Order: sequence, then structure tokens, then C-alpha cells
Amino acid sequence: MFTEQIETVIIGAGQAGLATAHHLHKRGRQCVVLDANARIGDNWRAQWDTLRLYTPRRYDGLPGLRFPGDGWSYPTKDEVADYLESYAAHFELPVRTSTTVDRLERSGDGGFVVTTGDRRILADNVVVATGTFGRTPYLPDFAVDVDPAIRQLHSSEYRRPSQLKDGPVLVVGGSHSGTDIAYEVALTHPTVLCGRDPGQIPVRLEKKGARLFFPVFLFVGSHLLTRRTPMGRKELREVRYHGGPALRVKREDLLTRGVERVPERVVGVQDGRPLLDGGRVLDVANVVWCTGFRQVFDWIDLPVIGADGWPEESRGVVPAAPGLFFCGLSFQFAFTSMTLPGVGRDAEYVAERIAARARRPRTVAAG
Repeated sequence: MFTEQIETVIIGAGQAGLATAHHLHKRGRQCVVLDANARIGDNWRAQWDTLRLYTPRRYDGLPGLRFPGDGWSYPTKDEVADYLESYAAHFELPVRTSTTVDRLERSGDGGFVVTTGDRRILADNVVVATGTFGRTPYLPDFAVDVDPAIRQLHSSEYRRPSQLKDGPVLVVGGSHSGTDIAYEVALTHPTVLCGRDPGQIPVRLEKKGARLFFPVFLFVGSHLLTRRTPMGRKELREVRYHGGPALRVKREDLLTRGVERVPERVVGVQDGRPLLDGGRVLDVANVVWCTGFRQVFDWIDLPVIGADGWPEESRGVVPAAPGLFFCGLSFQFAFTSMTLPGVGRDAEYVAERIAARARRPRTVAAG
């Protein structure tokens, strides 16, 4: 097995991983970024066709490089992907694509071993930057009991309405992805959107009034809604476990397009059909599960994941495993941590902690 030594390994070449690599390079620290995709930005390219960011370009640039184009327009998902690719090229960041990390464990000298296929990398530090909510779709256990004649898709598989069969569509999950997809498919299919209402932001993103809204929103999301404040900790629980508010599509938009909005949850299956909390059975031809993702860190062979599936970290620093960091998590420090406007601050904090470790002698782990 081929073995090499690199000071810091960053796992994931999304916005969090690239921003961390940039800040490490600014500090003269050696690193490499590993990504399972064939091309930087492929996680964004795999989203549904009409997805656009919810923040204007003027706020979407990562540290050191503005996002190109009209500052008050909203980038498409493919433009975000291309920007990330250009960001890595602009700063000549050391990214290795088509590289899946199979295992992360401690080495005998207090560092880490990162295994990728037939290669091992010995590292003093590892940054896990694999995504805001993880990439493993969450589906309820009873989804396997749905009639096979009903077309089922998770939001990560949904691209466009033509994927769906003729007939009614049930969209499960009322957060922004659920409202966006329900609004789109209602043009071609009778649509029901079910699940709790997580609220909605009070402005129209495409209206000029949003130009006054965004500076305030980003200030609140960066400095008031943090893990240090009571309202920030309350919002953390809401966002991590229930999803964020509706952003672009509003309640009245759904109503105008004929979407039936029901607050009940899907709690099971009856005769192969989705069963709502109140006992209603929905006779639909399609189900789109906008139910989020599961954090799956079974490749990390270290006791750093809590009972809720989230890493036990503080601002990305893992106290139980010195040298291990996370970046890009939902609410890593603030509401904006999961967004392009906010990830740079978290990446800089992690890079500073890594640089500080490099100035101290390493303590060899006992045993």
C-alpha cells in the first residue's frame, strides 16, 4: 500500500473544504483536498434543474474571489458548481478528485491515517468538510411498504417534473426544497404538500426590497443567531432537525398554483398508500420525499459522533480528538454557517486552529 505524509487532509471539495484550503495556503500550511466526485462542484450539478441560490451573487463569493455576474441576481446551481471549480483553479488548490475516503483512524504517533483505496495518507490534522447535512438521503422505514406502482423519489434524485408518472404527486416536507419542488410540479401534476410549516422569510427575493433585507438578514444570521445565544440555540434545533423556512416560494404562491397544503405528517402506509397523521390515505401516483439527509460517519473510526448522529464539536473543533476538525456543518457557529456567505468565517477559524497546532509540539497518544 502506497503511503504519504501530508500535514492536513481536507475531506470534501465543496465550498467549506475549498475555503479551508485557501486559508491554510494563506498561512503557508501544507494540505490536500480529497473529493469523491469526478469534478469539483458535482454535488451542485446533481441538484434539480431549476435550483438557484437564495442569496444574490454579491454575497456568494468565497474568501478572496468574488462571484461573477450581476451582484443582485441569483446564481443557478450549475453556476455555483463552475464557480467552485474556478475557485480551486484560481488559487491552485491541491484537489484530488475521484478519491473516496474509506476510513479515518488514529495513527500510533497521535496523528491520523486516511485510507483511500490502496493509498494511505498520514496527517497531523484532518478536516471533514463533506456537507451541511450529509449526503445520505433520509427516508422513513415505511417507505419500503409503499405500493411499487407509486413512483418514489428523494429530493436528491429529483431533477424535473418529467421524471414523474401521470397522476397526483405527494411532496413530503415543507421546508424550502419541498416548497420549491411542489410549486414546480404543480404546473403539470395535481400536488399535495404535507408536513409542518417551518415559516417563511418575509420578503420576495426577486423584488428590490430584498436589497435592504439581505444586509440585515445576514447580520442577524451571522452575529445574533449563533450557538452562543439562546435564540440561536433554539434555531439550531429547528434547522438541524426540521429544516429551514421557505425562502423563494411563499404560501400564497402554492395556493395560487393549486397546491393542497396539509400540515399533517406522513406516519405510515395503508394498503400501499401514504397515510397521514389524521388518518387520511392519499391516492397518489408519485411521492417526492423532501425529508433531508442523514449524517453518516461510519467511515470515521473515532468516538466523536454523538447519539444524535452529529459530530461532537465546538466551532468545528473536536475536543475528544485533537487535530480533527469539521467545516461546513449546519449551524457550525451561526445560522449562516451552512451558506456561501457564512462558510468562509468558519473555514478561517478552523485554519487558525490548525496553524496554532503546527506551532506546538505534538503530544503522542498513550497506548
